[in-house]
Amino acid sequence: MMSGGSYTPIDNQKVSGSVPAVSDSPAHVAVKFSDSNLQTFPPSTVQGKISGASGPPRDADDSFSKPVSGSDEVQQGGWFQVFTIAYYKPYFDVDTSDVLDRIKESLIPFKGSFYEKTSSNPDLYGPFWICTTLIFVAAAIGTFATYIAHKLQKTEWNYDINLVTWSTGLFYGYVIVVPLCLYVILKYFSVHSGLVQLFCLYGYSLFIFIPALCLSVVPLELFRWVVTGVAGFLSATFVAVNLKNHIKSAGERWLFIVTAIFLLQLALAVVLKLYLFTFTV
Repeated sequence: MMSGGSYTPIDNQKVSGSVPAVSDSPAHVAVKFSDSNLQTFPPSTVQGKISGASGPPRDADDSFSKPVSGSDEVQQGGWFQVFTIAYYKPYFDVDTSDVLDRIKESLIPFKGSFYEKTSSNPDLYGPFWICTTLIFVAAAIGTFATYIAHKLQKTEWNYDINLVTWSTGLFYGYVIVVPLCLYVILKYFSVHSGLVQLFCLYGYSLFIFIPALCLSVVPLELFRWVVTGVAGFLSATFVAVNLKNHIKSAGERWLFIVTAIFLLQLALAVVLKLYLFTFTV
């Protein structure tokens, strides 16, 4: 304290109650942790590759009219769902191994097991990319073939952009219109069939035309016809064999339907040959 000009230091004093006394022996405090749920990840209820409730509809007779439940996004009711991107997510729920297995099945047409194997999980991923690849391969190979033909014949060559637009309309149109018409016909004869499943079947049936178009670049007309015929026969057989057992319930008409399917697929191969490779070297 300051008193009369002198300074008296304050001694260290203990303030009672200001600092708690520390015990010499450390206290043992038991800390309890709640059980972790990490061992349950992923949840056992999850099914499929996206989520357990977002798989494709299991009713093969009405694949496009059932809503996809369990989605976090807002779903519209009724047929308006087909105009939302979320509705189509389950049909792209495949991985590389699934697509490769289905491509292999399409190259072995006499097995006839593709339709049944894909009945619970038809996809649109494979058909979309197969058609897209075919569009560019057909346009590129067709252009290159005509270029070679003109050069060997020493005539003027001009690039035809219509090959791209024509290929787009042909392949996308074929994979959409033909299965849709077949679906209506089968419904008329009371044959249960899924529309998405038909899209899947026809989409994978066109894969054989990718290597066939690549081989058709060889400037030999007879060789091109042989390649086109083999590819068309394998593709047509793949579709016909897979649908044969499924549509026998239509009675005696099933033979007519299968024959029409087979001939229509062959006609596609002939159209490709005549339009893309019309120049003889």
